Amino acid sequence: MTLRSTLLSLARHEDLNFLLTNRIPRRLTTRLVGWLAKVEQPLVRDLSMWAWRLFSDLDLSDARKTRFDSLHDCFIRELKPGARPIDPAADVIVSPCDAIVGAHGPIEGTRLFQVKGFPYRLEDLLGSVEAAERYRDGVFVTLRLTASMYHRFHAPHDARVEAVTYISGDTWNVNPIALKRIENLFCRNERAAIRLRLDATGEAVTLVAVAAILVASVRLRFLDITLDLRQGGPRTIPCDVPLAKGDEMGWFQHGSTIVMLAPPGYVPCIGIAEGTTIKVGQRLLTIPPR
Repeated sequence: MTLRSTLLSLARHEDLNFLLTNRIPRRLTTRLVGWLAKVEQPLVRDLSMWAWRLFSDLDLSDARKTRFDSLHDCFIRELKPGARPIDPAADVIVSPCDAIVGAHGPIEGTRLFQVKGFPYRLEDLLGSVEAAERYRDGVFVTLRLTASMYHRFHAPHDARVEAVTYISGDTWNVNPIALKRIENLFCRNERAAIRLRLDATGEAVTLVAVAAILVASVRLRFLDITLDLRQGGPRTIPCDVPLAKGDEMGWFQHGSTIVMLAPPGYVPCIGIAEGTTIKVGQRLLTIPPR
C-alpha cells in the first residue's frame, strides 16, 4: 500500500477518525492551523500542500492561479471565469457552493435532521424562536464542503442580504462520522446565519454557514470584519446588500457546511439526493409557482 492509501484507510476508521478530529484541543488546534496555513515561506507552504494532498483529491485545474503564496491562499482560491455556469431559470434556486448533499427534505414543524435519527431544532440553529418561525414546515438542504473543494459561496438567486446573525460556538468536526455521534452538532458550532430576501417572491431564504475544526472563520465580502470564534455572540448585523444570482458572497477560511433553509412550498430539484455532489450554480430548489 502507498502512504496515501494507508493514511486514507486509517482516516476512514470511524473510532480513530473521531478520536483524532474531536478529542483534541479543538480551538487551539484551529488557531494553530489557521496561523500555519498563512505562512508564506516556500518550504512551509510546499510541505503543507504536500500533506494536504495526502488526505484529499485536490484538483486545481479550474483555479484562476496556478501558484499560491500559502496553503491558505490555495484554500480560498478563485476559479477561472466561466468555471461554474449559473442556471438562469427564474424558478430555480441554485447551489451556493460546491458540496456533497447531506440530510435534506421537509422541516417537521421546526425540527430538521443532521442525519437520520439525529434531529435538531431551528430555534437552536438560528438563535431565536422568531427566526425559526420563518421556516416552520419549510424545507432544508445540508451542503458539506470537503477539504479539497472550492471554498467560496455564492448567491443562490437574485436577492438582498437583510441580516447576518453570528453565533459563537465550538469547533467540532462536522464530517459524517461526527454527525452520527454528536447530537445538535450544528447548533454547538460557530455559525453565521445569512438571511436573503428573494427579488422574485419577496420571501426569505437563509444560508447558515457552520464552521468546524480547522475552519472556524467565515469571511463575507459585504462586511468589513471576519466572523470567528474569538468574537462574542450571538449578534445580528443589519444589512442591505443587493446580489445577483451567482455573485460571490464570501468564503470559509478552509471549508465546512452550509445549511440552506427555505419556506414551505419549495422542493428539492430532480437529482438532489444524499451523497451526490453538486457545484455552484447547479439546480438545488424549485420555487413554487405564484
